[in-house]
Amino acid sequence: MDESITLTSTTHANGTTSEAITCKAAVAYGPGEPLVIEEITVDPPKEMEVRIKILFTSVCHSDLGTWLGTNEAQRAYPRILGHEASGIVESVGKGVRDVKAGDYVIPIFHGECGECIFCRSESTNMCEKFGINPMKRVMESDGKCRFWRSEDHKPIFHYLNTSTFTQYTVLHSACVVKIDPHLIPLKNMPLLSCCITTGVGAAWNTANVKPGSTVAVFGLGSVGFAVVEGARARGAAKIIGVDINPDKLTKGLMFGITNFINPKILDMPVHEVTN
Repeated sequence: MDESITLTSTTHANGTTSEAITCKAAVAYGPGEPLVIEEITVDPPKEMEVRIKILFTSVCHSDLGTWLGTNEAQRAYPRILGHEASGIVESVGKGVRDVKAGDYVIPIFHGECGECIFCRSESTNMCEKFGINPMKRVMESDGKCRFWRSEDHKPIFHYLNTSTFTQYTVLHSACVVKIDPHLIPLKNMPLLSCCITTGVGAAWNTANVKPGSTVAVFGLGSVGFAVVEGARARGAAKIIGVDINPDKLTKGLMFGITNFINPKILDMPVHEVTN
């Protein structure tokens, strides 16, 4: 066990006993302020919750925007950011059936309760309880935090149902998906939490790409490449990658683009290019 992680016996009001975990986390204390690596206490999971040991996590632009406090309405400090990660289930709360201790999982910031009117609809999956909500800062079940500063036991807010910039986190089971750790390296799995699902979902669900169609993808970053992959899987006949970085051509061909446009070397607007 990592020396920075300890277990502390905690007795709850209902008389049951479980363990709180003391570990390290990167905590945001203000807009643009450096994250502080400090000791925190992570509560045991409550009913329908899961506590996860984070193995790998990455930084998304959404994390950057929240850290910078771009939207003042979304500011909440101190806070543990992060929503792209892979990890292993350390413990589960009462009622959890889909995962168990030892399962490898990825956290999902856009969870699905499976019961609300939106989850039951064929037109949307924007869950009423666990949909994308950057302003949400506490757990759904009781409106409280599961993170505490060790030195004074003051609460630390959650982020996007996930909070992965920590060695341990607590999520609702609706925001956890079990994965096969042998499918791809665990260090690459965080891309499934946001980047790949965002890009592929844009091609499959939002654009609803049809077989034989022509698709233009502006910006060949990680999300853009996921859009390309989604369009290819949907049977698009022509996939045009648009990027000012000429090096993206080689990678783009690997993902499935058929044409490449670099706006920097054009003498006409992109939409006027015909080949």
